[in-house]
Amino acid sequence: MTRAALALLATLFFGACAGGPNHPEATLYPAVADTATQVDAALARAAADNRRVILVMGANWCHDSRGLAGWFETPRFAEMLAAHYEVVYIDAGQPQAGLPNNLDIAQRFGLERITGTPTVLVLSPEGTLLNPETAASWRNAASRSEDEIFGYFAAFESEIQSYR
Repeated sequence: MTRAALALLATLFFGACAGGPNHPEATLYPAVADTATQVDAALARAAADNRRVILVMGANWCHDSRGLAGWFETPRFAEMLAAHYEVVYIDAGQPQAGLPNNLDIAQRFGLERITGTPTVLVLSPEGTLLNPETAASWRNAASRSEDEIFGYFAAFESEIQSYR
């Protein structure tokens, strides 16, 4: 076999092994100087409209962070999120390597550390952390199904409806 044919076979083989994402992806984690101001503004809008806040502490380098952000941009998620949430994407740095960014934001809402990305905080309009047990469980977001992710956030949505 020629080198070109071997290269093509290797590309096809390794491409099939790696597989592409079975979800959309988006890079929405900007390095912003004053993240606290963004969070405060989201809480103020949420309080005015009786909505919740989702803080997605992730990173553009992270497959799971990009996967969750990608789902959030699809029409199904975008409609539900726009009606019931303020979403803020926060650059978390590389907490797995001991290099977290914006750790003060997580600590402000009761998480002493970020162990992985994404970490997802669901907040009441008053800033109470509503998901302390599951906030850090999103490190596998890219392997979760669309319906599982949607159901998680829709459960908070139905709680919102019960207060109206």
